[in-house]
Amino acid sequence: MPCKLAAGNWKMNGLRADLVELRALVAVQPAPDCGVLICPPATLLAPMAEIAAGSHVQLGGQDCHTGKSGAHTGDISADMLADAGARYVILGHSERRADHGESSDLVAEKARAAHSAGLIAIICVGETEAERDAGATLDVVLSQLKASTPAGATAANTVIAYEPVWAIGTGRTPTLEQIAEVHDALRATVPDADMSLLYGGSVKPGNAAEIFGLANVDGALVGGASLKAADFGAIISALDAA
Repeated sequence: MPCKLAAGNWKMNGLRADLVELRALVAVQPAPDCGVLICPPATLLAPMAEIAAGSHVQLGGQDCHTGKSGAHTGDISADMLADAGARYVILGHSERRADHGESSDLVAEKARAAHSAGLIAIICVGETEAERDAGATLDVVLSQLKASTPAGATAANTVIAYEPVWAIGTGRTPTLEQIAEVHDALRATVPDADMSLLYGGSVKPGNAAEIFGLANVDGALVGGASLKAADFGAIISALDAA
């Protein structure tokens, strides 16, 4: 069965003073079948690993390079993330695809590097507003899924996150029917039917329960609402109850 996972993507947010939020989150005890993940900026990964040691909270990176090491100024390898305490890494987020021109082929190469380092890859897929308006949502999402997922991807080393680009950080959320349509299509297409499928795009305490009530939604990739333990804790509680 797919595992439940509440994953928080802090993006380019967070200073050492914000570690207090992680300490508060560590005190929130979810159900045994519900995983909790925080993906902080790389500068906070090591100090977070010290705080989260022995707790239910796992950590992840927000991106990785395809190589293990080398002359790549400013980049971080999957092995470095693992060494700093990461268990997961987000790959192919729409902001990476848009801001850095990352292709699905590159995402697949990064996922292979993550798997080689023992990390679980969270591979993101999603359509723009123009693509949805053109009726191309499923074509875009399933094409990204197939091209971004490397051979050897299984439920043990890969999670898929659907994030409609037009809903990220906008406060807009697709209808439950729209979310269900994409997640049902993903479930029918993923190489391992037990892969966890996360929804990402303006997930908040107020809408989490109804989203988690959908059949093929196993959790969420949460942005802004994961920055505060009170908000993220409420989302975790909603996933617990689903």
